[in-house]
Amino acid sequence: MPARAPLALACASQASTLSVDTESAGQRLDNFLMRHLKGVPKTHVYRIIRSGEVRVNKARASADTRLQAGDAVRVPPIRIAAKPQPAAPAREFAVLMEDEHLIAIDKPAGVAVHGGSGVSFGVIEQLRRARPQARYLELVHRLDRETSGILLIAKKRSALKQLQDQFRDRATGKTYLALALGAWPAGRKVIDAPLRKLLVPAGAAGEGERRVQIASRDDPQGLRAITLVRVQQRLPAFAPGLPEGSLLEVTIKTGRTHQIRVHLASSGHPIAGDDKYGDFALNRALQKHGLKRMFLHAWRLRFAHPATGQAIELQAALPPDLASFIRQP
Repeated sequence: MPARAPLALACASQASTLSVDTESAGQRLDNFLMRHLKGVPKTHVYRIIRSGEVRVNKARASADTRLQAGDAVRVPPIRIAAKPQPAAPAREFAVLMEDEHLIAIDKPAGVAVHGGSGVSFGVIEQLRRARPQARYLELVHRLDRETSGILLIAKKRSALKQLQDQFRDRATGKTYLALALGAWPAGRKVIDAPLRKLLVPAGAAGEGERRVQIASRDDPQGLRAITLVRVQQRLPAFAPGLPEGSLLEVTIKTGRTHQIRVHLASSGHPIAGDDKYGDFALNRALQKHGLKRMFLHAWRLRFAHPATGQAIELQAALPPDLASFIRQP
């Protein structure tokens, strides 16, 4: 299937209508627009969605609206002069599994999964550049930039839809390894606390950034979030004056933004190195002892193969920087 040319909408003076074809059926509205509005900043795409200027079949829609074949997507005039973006370098990543339907890679920390929000390119752009012959490559799910580990990429539209359905229906098993500060209580195995998103207010550290916090049970903006925790290893204090640590196996039953980070921090045991929800003073001390980033790794993933239904279980070993940190005397 030849690559479709991006629509020249960056300087359009009139609204345009895009028709959703069968290949795009099931895709989120934000992802659909970003594939078509090449060169338009991601922040602007989200702005026109939130303002209601983007319409699906003449109705307002949210960024996570799933499109259907035949939907008419109205795009308002785009008056932003698109800045030329640097070409993504070709890059392959460590492959855990690959067939004609999907690729499972071991994403390194520090690499975004896709471009946007100040990032010119991510895993998917680099992989497409490295595989120009590939007819279709799309992210199945996402990982935070500083989180390492298993990331799935679909090689067919049918595989993307089937796998995303599994994630949405909570039919996958996603387990992370996280180093929590302090001694995690052995009896604390389930965290069931709703989460809500917010913007950091003016004058506060991180002003304007999107954050997540625990919500009350009756908060209409709160989304249920369930995290299962198992202590894999207890670690002694990393140095005099520093707390002990708990290496946790954390399984998420819901896929909320920053779910693990907020749930562990709200329990009094933040993830070591977490620069948004962690203990900043302890993070600085841990840096001096070799921990240069957040200790969170997508370790194990269970899912059904999108074509055969076969049960698949993948594991990605702790990367050397994290493994050596917990092995140090």
